[in-house]
Amino acid sequence: QVQVVESGGGLVQAGGSLRLSCAASGRTFSNYAMAWIRQAPGKERELIAAISSGGMTHYANSMKGRFTISRDNAKNTVYLQMNNLRAEDTAIYYCASRYAPGTWYPTQGREYDARGQGTQVTVSS
Repeated sequence: QVQVVESGGGLVQAGGSLRLSCAASGRTFSNYAMAWIRQAPGKERELIAAISSGGMTHYANSMKGRFTISRDNAKNTVYLQMNNLRAEDTAIYYCASRYAPGTWYPTQGREYDARGQGTQVTVSS
């Protein structure tokens, strides 16, 4: 798997926006599907969004319309633009990877490998 470093988290008021970044290294980034997964206190990890090696995207239903995942293969980076943040979005956000060079890519969080430290997002109401 690739090594990842997440950044961009912080404290934001409800209704605000944040852009998370995930810098990847160690493997051919363009061969990997990438995902953002979050874990709130006392809750299980949940997949927020995934993007295939070719740029196809998948979102958890509750995130559609508010979050956007994108990738820049030239920069080995994946992004998560988060708009209209809510208090329930407070969590640690992890970047995850899965080797998937073709058109198929996983859409379940458990199918990804999340090895980074994560970045804390706190939304105040």
